Amino acid sequence: MIAGQGADGWPGPVRSGHSRGVLRLDLARELTAHCLVWWPQRGDRFVVPDREMDDEVFVVSDLTVEVQEVPSGLVLGFNGTTEWALDSLKTEQVLWLPREDQLRAALGDRLARLERTAAGWSVVLADGRSFADPDVESAYALALLATA
Repeated sequence: MIAGQGADGWPGPVRSGHSRGVLRLDLARELTAHCLVWWPQRGDRFVVPDREMDDEVFVVSDLTVEVQEVPSGLVLGFNGTTEWALDSLKTEQVLWLPREDQLRAALGDRLARLERTAAGWSVVLADGRSFADPDVESAYALALLATA
């Protein structure tokens, strides 16, 4: 456990050269190809690749919430459905971006600990191997790919 981190002792998303603290697309593609199966759930993040939308991160949600500017200031508008040119996509057409907690859960008992390093994070497995990256989610992904 790392002192001073979240209530459960684990760090939150670390931004490392990409927006919104999400897993790099190359690692997400490898995880999908080699070891992770996605069953979409509320809160899951994904992108629509190869449609000039790789930088737009979507979140699975029951409701659409939009920030709206009104004369009195900013409000959050709760909407049922937003009309959009893409009404639906098959899960095979999108790329899941697993969160840190999902990657940690996928490692299960193979995970020994997470260490903060000068350069970022190091995931240490029960067998002693370690996988480092400036981004915590990427470090978990590298460890998971090595055990696939």
